[in-house]
Amino acid sequence: MKKVPQHKKLYEILRKHIEDGMYHEGDLLPSENELCRLYDLTRPTVRQALVSLAYDGYIIKKQGKGSVVQNPPGGIGILSVSGTTSALRNKELETVVLSKAEIQQWPDPFIYPLNEVEKEMGCILLQRLRKLEGRSIFYDVNYIPNMNLPRFKSRKFENASLFDILRQFYSIEIRGGEQRIRAIGADTATAEYLGVKTGFPILHLERKLNTNRIGFFVYSSVFCNTDIDAIFGTF
Repeated sequence: MKKVPQHKKLYEILRKHIEDGMYHEGDLLPSENELCRLYDLTRPTVRQALVSLAYDGYIIKKQGKGSVVQNPPGGIGILSVSGTTSALRNKELETVVLSKAEIQQWPDPFIYPLNEVEKEMGCILLQRLRKLEGRSIFYDVNYIPNMNLPRFKSRKFENASLFDILRQFYSIEIRGGEQRIRAIGADTATAEYLGVKTGFPILHLERKLNTNRIGFFVYSSVFCNTDIDAIFGTF
């Protein structure tokens, strides 16, 4: 079972502080020593988090001055371990459930190898369309193992975060993961969901997310319309 590294946890904390307006453009973040004291972390861990923030455009390191906050990137942080809802910052996110959560057998072939318990228990399929400021951005197909998730199908998924539901009702925390990203042409159904023409270039993300529950993984197939919004983040 993988745990989220401390530097990624600090990255997410500071990223959220910047996006929520706690720090404004031109402000200085606390010094490395101050961050070490505030979060009880080692200096190399703090430096690694700051390097990631600089790489993603949230801060710029200035010699003799420190970490200066910049305007957050203009894209969408779906690559962040915090999840799409959190990574969209203060923008208006609408989640439309395309089909009710249903228990079914895993697709065959599936996007990732499955263990024997997963195969036996089947999965809960959840299909959602994520809209940003009225634009269809993500067609999100989630496969959640049907393993000790009472009343999961009855949960409210409209305009809600899947990660938050797993955390709040089942004490399941996302602990990083792996993903594959490809550029593809939208098929007819996906093009209709995303409001583009068939064959329009989109990004396809296949994701396997680790959790704090042993042997429990969350899988998703995400189709992204990046015509206006880029995607970014650390994972």
